[in-house]
Amino acid sequence: MEFDRRSFLRTAGAIGIGARVVPAKPETPNKADSKPHLSKIRVAQIKVYPEKGKMKANHHKLMAILGDVAKSGDVDVVVTPEGFLDGYVSTEKSVAKEDMINYAIDPQKSEYAQGVSSWARRKKAWVVFGCTRKAKDAVFNTALIYNRGGALVGMYDKLHLQNHDHKYTPGNHLDVYDSDFGPFGVMICADRRWPETSRTLTLKGTRVIFNPTYGMHGDLNLCMMRTRSYENGIFIVFTHPGQALITDPRGRVACNNEDEEKTYIIRAC
Repeated sequence: MEFDRRSFLRTAGAIGIGARVVPAKPETPNKADSKPHLSKIRVAQIKVYPEKGKMKANHHKLMAILGDVAKSGDVDVVVTPEGFLDGYVSTEKSVAKEDMINYAIDPQKSEYAQGVSSWARRKKAWVVFGCTRKAKDAVFNTALIYNRGGALVGMYDKLHLQNHDHKYTPGNHLDVYDSDFGPFGVMICADRRWPETSRTLTLKGTRVIFNPTYGMHGDLNLCMMRTRSYENGIFIVFTHPGQALITDPRGRVACNNEDEEKTYIIRAC
């Protein structure tokens, strides 16, 4: 019998780490939630560089690409790069920590967030949307998680902050979300460098990790993602403006597209 790495890890970690799974249910009942978990999902990875600080332009760009994605047939999940809405403006030296609030949105009120939510509802697709989020006096590097009903069911805030990321407030949770295709987790960019991130999500039962990013990619990252997938027995969907990469539970490369002419890539995993 083939060794089930994820089952072993969950058993081995059951004492030290609680298996908290966040129910991801829409505001109104969704028939898809009552179905057995899908064996495969079609994932669309947005692969284009947004403009620094140009939120309106980036929103229009995203909605245009989502329109093209919709013409390519049904998809189960769409993932954008890290900080797509504001173009990951924190990397700009001219933008100070106190300026980040100008690029942050309230997901409950933002017209940009509402546009993504409406698309998810119309196309019955999950969306993992990278943006800067404001909450009380804090600003976070966030991935908003919308389900097939367009409901905001999760907000993952980047945990591991380095260099320019110190303009954000660090996150404080690594939740796993339930879905019609099984439990999944989210990590953002540098979170992947520390094996504890993907291991924690695996111990909590995740089948796939969606990894919006904007920073380092290429050969070193390819080795890292293959290792993270293999050591945990999971899929990782690494989504960068210049690269759409998916690694499978055996550490193999299921997709690796760096074609600058492609604005999105759709693959099954």
